[in-house]
Amino acid sequence: MKAMVLKQLCDLKENQVPLELMELPVPVPGDREILLKVSACGVCHTELDEIEGRTPPLRLPIVPGHQVVGRVEALGNKVNVIKIGDRVGVAWIFSACGHCKFCLAGNENLCPVFTATGRDANGGYAQYMTVASNFAYAIPETFSDVQAAPLLCAGAIGYRSLRLTGLKDGQRLGLTGFGASAHLVLKMAQHRYPNSEVYVFARSAKERAFAEQLGAVWSGDTVERAPNKLDCIIDTTPAWEPVVEALANLESGGRLVINAIRKEGDKHSLLNLDYPLHLWQEKELKSVANITRRDVKEFLTMAAEMKLQPEVQVFALEQANKALLELKTGNIRGAKVLKID
Repeated sequence: MKAMVLKQLCDLKENQVPLELMELPVPVPGDREILLKVSACGVCHTELDEIEGRTPPLRLPIVPGHQVVGRVEALGNKVNVIKIGDRVGVAWIFSACGHCKFCLAGNENLCPVFTATGRDANGGYAQYMTVASNFAYAIPETFSDVQAAPLLCAGAIGYRSLRLTGLKDGQRLGLTGFGASAHLVLKMAQHRYPNSEVYVFARSAKERAFAEQLGAVWSGDTVERAPNKLDCIIDTTPAWEPVVEALANLESGGRLVINAIRKEGDKHSLLNLDYPLHLWQEKELKSVANITRRDVKEFLTMAAEMKLQPEVQVFALEQANKALLELKTGNIRGAKVLKID
């Protein structure tokens, strides 16, 4: 099978083709696994974090990709729920132990042996992959393969982020950064909280215009002040400066949710923190760590109900490096998806 493979960590500023197109054996499913013939895989900023070493793979080489859609090609001996030919998706959560205190409480995203698709196990930048059958999700017929792929991470993690804000209908929501996840969060917020205004902060004028096109009541640069204080803000950027600026835009008693697996190297921005301006008045700061299967299932159901349609740019499998480089350089409109033949 064809696969785009990461053999060594690197900085994309120095190596713009970090993935190598290779021929690999088609994997064989274990007893409780399925073999998936991949048709589409979303491209995520987390892949940049893997490649550049901020959240490095457990081993190399590795096949990245954790927003995977395909058809079941073969079943392990003990799989009896999923059938050959079923269309399913695979998300960031590849496995969890199932018996630690976090898993038993429904917080498998915090499991100490949480395994990530495309980082700790081979993912979807390939024609085939295997996964445990209970970590695969039926894809609603509403969506094409390409439309469904970004829902499995950008959408599901956006759903978890929105849930963690505790937003109530009528309160103001801010979104810092406006890429694959945030544009879906805006649509979700409009559906779930029709009386809530959404404000968007983004460096790119193109992203700001896109946000207003989708219904944001206001958009501005990352360092601007919104015309109103915001009750909740979700940060989806890879940098620290937007965190500091978001705290300044937050209402007293408000909550900032950081939806990022890692932050990049502008830690000097934290020196601009001013306690009375940014943190006082009982403001809250909360991170998002991974996702649970519940998040994925609930979000896919809601996305189908609201006929959520992500904006997508399609690339061939062989163009994965190009898609990643566009993410790195900020050339973003919606989500990037590899279409795999």
